[in-house]
Amino acid sequence: MFLSKLLRYGSILAALFGVVAITLVYQTQAEREMPPAGDPPVVPPSKPFVEAVAATGIIEALSENVAIGGPQAGLVTQVFVGVNDPVKKGDPLFKIDDRDLLSQQLITHAQVAVAKAQIGVSEAQLSKLEAQLARLDAVTDSRAVSLDDIDNRRQDVAIARAQLDAAKAQLVSAESSLKSISLLIDRLTVKAPRDGVVIQLNIRAGEFSATSPKSPAMIIGDIDKLQVRADVDEQNATRIRPGQKAYGYLKGNPKITFPLEFIRVEPFVIPKVSLTGSSTERVDTRVLQVVYSLDRPENPPLYVGQQVDVFIDAPE
Repeated sequence: MFLSKLLRYGSILAALFGVVAITLVYQTQAEREMPPAGDPPVVPPSKPFVEAVAATGIIEALSENVAIGGPQAGLVTQVFVGVNDPVKKGDPLFKIDDRDLLSQQLITHAQVAVAKAQIGVSEAQLSKLEAQLARLDAVTDSRAVSLDDIDNRRQDVAIARAQLDAAKAQLVSAESSLKSISLLIDRLTVKAPRDGVVIQLNIRAGEFSATSPKSPAMIIGDIDKLQVRADVDEQNATRIRPGQKAYGYLKGNPKITFPLEFIRVEPFVIPKVSLTGSSTERVDTRVLQVVYSLDRPENPPLYVGQQVDVFIDAPE
């Protein structure tokens, strides 16, 4: 009896104690002040203009980066350049396996030799028939040679000339095939389309070269002078004018700033593809691309592919 009363009153006391404890914890949390917000890890850059349009830009080689691809898919047999190597227009970059074309070239060389031999045979046959016809024409006595024999000889000469023309045409055809194969072989050695520096290399000897534009074999560009491609939100596109001043701030270090020189506005609004990775960034928007150039500083160095914050002097 005593034990049951003890359990009953003990459970009531425990419940009351729990309610009191919860109330005290709630009051303590309510009375506690939230700590003041600290400074951001990186102070955002301040606007250099009273009225400015902010944009996100990416550093490119001057006149844009050139993504080098192969003329056809195939095995890479040799790579002639490495990263940071300067190249001139027409310099070989890499070579794709051309053994199948080399085998066709050998066969075509033989066809050229056969065609030349056939021309020699046709020329000899034509000379023989022309000599026989000349001897018949030299006979003055009409009773010694019939007119039919002379007509037959003339027809034989005409046929021999036609065979010689056909042999010459076959030689031209074989030589044209040989030139075509040589062009195809030369095409498999990919050459630099312009002067620049190899800034990325994605292919090596022994690897398979695909023709997908999303995975270029290498990228070259002129990095002595750089350019910034700024993405302006389409809502601010109407404020952009050619020649507007702009400043760039290196992403993550706004102390590094540099003036930008206007090059052009690309008058075609496109879906945004250059993303900063921010959680608040909109990806379902379209942008107007504005291109600026800048001299490459030695300190601190700037690299192709770095992101920059761009502020453009664009009044409302």
